[in-house]
Amino acid sequence: MTEICPIPATIPDIQSQIDTRRIAIDAVGIKGLRHPIVIHDHAQAPQASVATLSFTVSLPHDRKGTHMSRFVALLGDAPRDISMPKLLDLHHEMLLLLEAESGQISLSFPYFVRKTAPQSGVASLMDYMAHFSVQGDVHERDLIMGVEVPVTSLCPCSKEISQYGAHNQRSHIRVEVQAEANLSLTELIRMLEAQASCELYGLLKRADEKHITEQAYENPKFVEDMIRDVAYVLGEDERIHGFSVEVENFESIHNHSAYARLSR
Repeated sequence: MTEICPIPATIPDIQSQIDTRRIAIDAVGIKGLRHPIVIHDHAQAPQASVATLSFTVSLPHDRKGTHMSRFVALLGDAPRDISMPKLLDLHHEMLLLLEAESGQISLSFPYFVRKTAPQSGVASLMDYMAHFSVQGDVHERDLIMGVEVPVTSLCPCSKEISQYGAHNQRSHIRVEVQAEANLSLTELIRMLEAQASCELYGLLKRADEKHITEQAYENPKFVEDMIRDVAYVLGEDERIHGFSVEVENFESIHNHSAYARLSR
């Protein structure tokens, strides 16, 4: 007969015990947690997605550990509503639940924008990788919005020296902005796409292909041109208080990329 161990009346809380090494920890928590979310963006309808999240909090020098399970409990057992304002609320909940002075929440997720082809009007979805983060304490917090936007770039030099045609390539614009909560992700994506030789679409008809090929040809840009144009438009938006930008052109006539980066 198997002997059943009795359950103690009081289970010790090891994490809450005192630590005597007097070494505070800047950030402790969990990474790589996947959870369903609903993204609320005022530029389009709410959208379901799956996010990969990280939660961390500061740990005082005299506390042995943090309660890791509370991070998971924070999200609940249903899809979590996410927007920049709601992320601030979630951050506040985390600090209260973990009894922490400061902390950070980061999440990355695929995001889709419904786009209409320029000539045929056919609609399709375009996918982007986006991320949000909030860091700070109950009094002062920084909101970061980031996105990677694929676009087309056409080489000005190739156009200038060739009798016909010009080489073009897929490019990625990667941006992180420190922004106010009323800047929408869709707005940011559209701002970036407008700085390329041409934007991308999920579905195009022949008339659309003709249109965007000619549009790119009439709007050639080096990697330096694109990153300066992106920096200018971000700098003009009063909701954006700081940003970092990377542009990478995956060259079609070389086995390497052209690259530029700046921060303001």
